[in-house]
Amino acid sequence: MTHRVILIRHAKSSWDDAGADDHARVLNRRGRWSARALGTWIRDGGYRPQEFLSSDSARTRETVDRMQADWEDPIPVTYLPTLYHASPQILLEVLRAATVPHVALVAHNPGIGYFAGAMTAHPPRHPKFHQYPTCATTIVDFAISNWRDATPGQGRVVDFIVPRDLTP
Repeated sequence: MTHRVILIRHAKSSWDDAGADDHARVLNRRGRWSARALGTWIRDGGYRPQEFLSSDSARTRETVDRMQADWEDPIPVTYLPTLYHASPQILLEVLRAATVPHVALVAHNPGIGYFAGAMTAHPPRHPKFHQYPTCATTIVDFAISNWRDATPGQGRVVDFIVPRDLTP
């Protein structure tokens, strides 16, 4: 059985309030557009997950909400404080505990970008993959029957996109 993970870095956040707590920062205008465009790309590409596992920061919450804004039936979301600035090791632990075959992880750099690179056998040949800019998204398939069996270097990249690829 194939298992699929969608690795999403949150959309671009606002720095308008320099004194705001990092955890509380929301998306800026470009981030709001990017999250919505990414949601359309996921929906239209047939990549919708069965569950979102997301950092509990304001910007990741808003990213997930805006991604699903145009979906007829929203996907369940579990917000996990452990995903806030999580390391690749924490991301792997969370993924291994997932209970559905198709899951999306929404987190922060540098962890999510390093994790995407570590989990794939061959990274995509996209010039932005190793930078993993805001709202970068990688679709990765694993030929496993349970997430507990997921190991680094085992995934096959199905697709990768950044918001600039979605601009008309």
